[in-house]
Amino acid sequence: MEKYVCNICGYVYDPEQGDPDVGISPGTTFTDLPDDWICPICGSGKDEFVIE
Repeated sequence: MEKYVCNICGYVYDPEQGDPDVGISPGTTFTDLPDDWICPICGSGKDEFVIE
């Protein structure tokens, strides 16, 4: 699975880990994240992420 990096802070979204702090299960692809999901570090939207 592809990882996505936040252009603002460098946070890496890893689909194999998900984002359990907000209920995103491991195995959730970036494209399957809710539209209102935000970077857990800086609060940026999905549009600030690029494929690593």
